[in-house]
Amino acid sequence: MPRDETAAPEQNPRARLRDWTERPVFRYTILGLIGLNAVTLGLETSPSVMAVAGGLLTALDMMVLAIFVIELTLRIFAHGPRFFLDPWGVFDFVIVAVALTPASEGFAALRALRVLRALRLISAVPRMRRVVEALLHAVPGIGAIGALLILIFYVFAVIATKLFGGEFPQWFATIGESMYSLFQIMTLESWSMGIVRPVMAEFPYAWAFFVPFIIASSFTVLNLFIAIIVDSMQTLHDHEREETVEEVAEVVHGDSQALSAEIARLRDEIRDLRSALERDRD
Repeated sequence: MPRDETAAPEQNPRARLRDWTERPVFRYTILGLIGLNAVTLGLETSPSVMAVAGGLLTALDMMVLAIFVIELTLRIFAHGPRFFLDPWGVFDFVIVAVALTPASEGFAALRALRVLRALRLISAVPRMRRVVEALLHAVPGIGAIGALLILIFYVFAVIATKLFGGEFPQWFATIGESMYSLFQIMTLESWSMGIVRPVMAEFPYAWAFFVPFIIASSFTVLNLFIAIIVDSMQTLHDHEREETVEEVAEVVHGDSQALSAEIARLRDEIRDLRSALERDRD
């Protein structure tokens, strides 16, 4: 009896399991458990809550971890070795592996990293994944802007050390201390009353140094970071839209070809019927 090729995928356990793990109900259930686990891990930091419901929180944590292990095992079996070719799959695997680290004294710090399981929300929510992918795509541009910012800091730190280091050693005694003080000024945290105005009391024209620095760092270079990230997100969005358009075009082209073939078949059938009717008349 000939084998039905069309039924083979339906009988493939991995294909069925892969379809099942990709269903919205399955994904939303795991998403809810990730949120629940994040809340329980936060509550475990409260001594008063642990005194009242410590056993329940520990049991919930172990139960959710067991579900995560089962879910990850099912996904690995469903996708096979290709699972480890997906960066988000590797990310989930590492997070769960850290949570399974033994609670011995040497691994106490790693056990504290159990809260990293909350980061699985990134891989579970498509919009979060797109944001992270945009950030990773913007890393080269961010690196270039970061190098420019460091160069600006270095130049202004050398100048500040030479100009203000003698009178204000608590802020500008060395290049390192000057760079830290300039970083505080860049963040606009107590920069005026905390640093600049005391310096201007001794050096009235110090504003000619600090104002250009703030304009160059806070209002220019930092906005370049935002521009790079926004451009990266727009690029990824355009790329996804182009892929969607190409997929729709392929589907439409395939449907049109199938429709043309069906029309040609119907024409052949009509032609055969006409030929048969003419023969019957003769």
